[in-house]
Amino acid sequence: MFTFEVRYSEFEAGCEKMEAKDKRITMLHGAGGTVMHDLVKNYIVKYFGNLGKAEVSLEALDDAAVVDNVVLKSDSHAVKPIFFPGGDIGRLAVSGTVNDIAALGAEPYALTCGFILEEGLPLEDFEKILASMRQTCMEAGVSIVTGDTKVVERGSLGGCVINVSGIGRRTSALERNIMVVKKFRQDFNARWILDSNLRAGDKIILSGTIGDHGLAVLSAQEGLSFGSEIKSDVRPLNRLIQSLLGEVGGIVAMKDPTRGGLADALNEFSEKSKVGILVYEDKIPIKENVQAACEMLGLDPLEVGNEGKIIIGAVKEKAGEVLRFLKTTDEGKDAEIIGEATSDFNGVAMQTVVGGKRIIARPIGDPVPRIC
Repeated sequence: MFTFEVRYSEFEAGCEKMEAKDKRITMLHGAGGTVMHDLVKNYIVKYFGNLGKAEVSLEALDDAAVVDNVVLKSDSHAVKPIFFPGGDIGRLAVSGTVNDIAALGAEPYALTCGFILEEGLPLEDFEKILASMRQTCMEAGVSIVTGDTKVVERGSLGGCVINVSGIGRRTSALERNIMVVKKFRQDFNARWILDSNLRAGDKIILSGTIGDHGLAVLSAQEGLSFGSEIKSDVRPLNRLIQSLLGEVGGIVAMKDPTRGGLADALNEFSEKSKVGILVYEDKIPIKENVQAACEMLGLDPLEVGNEGKIIIGAVKEKAGEVLRFLKTTDEGKDAEIIGEATSDFNGVAMQTVVGGKRIIARPIGDPVPRIC
């Protein structure tokens, strides 16, 4: 039985009645939308902002941070269930960290891993997770070099929780990409690929179909069948990204649309770059079974999380070449130019297939709980 919409509505109704001293952490605080962003900005940044000398401080709230010319990222994963169509918590943990480092243009090369295991987890399941993590590390070309293990009481976690942290370094591909950008934008002075780099006229490219991961996890959570199996898109994208930077270039911003989906990621681009973004409904790739499942459940596929896709902002002069390159790869065969940055308005809007425009607001949270 699909019950999350009830919990979601109950939260919205109850939240308005709560005094500040009575508020508690809810599932929406980890769901990637406005509630989570408010938690981070109003609480975490309040205490941790500007503590050190990071080139990109916590206030930037990018997917990873630059410290002494090294990109640093930490990512925790509590997906439920720990095995789902197309993947598992181990593949997800490695891919999520690797992709956030790669989105800044860095090449990840060393990871740490922290396991919090629940009493009663079958060792056979744990070994499957470890084997999956090893395979994903081999695909990404990274190593797990240190970590930690804890065990908590039965019934606490739903199996296990995994934290993977990692570091990445600058590459010649990133340097070449920046040189290409500067040919078309002489005032470009960013040293990394950041959410704040978009300018009016830049094209927005999506590497493939949306909603696959969130619907795959939901089907496993609720025991739902959508006629044909929907599989997660979870995979590491760092090698694709480095090839794209080195062989094509012209990329100014990148983001993986995980919690909160495409809608949340585009709004983050817009807010940080201070530009509007117009996307075209008929250009956004969605598989038929995902679209049908979203319609059946009353979900907006733009708000459903993904784990193997990347949104790319590219200078308009290179966008066509970026798209052609992506379509030659397995990861990007369904890629499309879905829109562009604009100075005509603020925020994110969609040109609909019926001819009008609608606002794409940042979602309150991902409609599917515990997808990562």
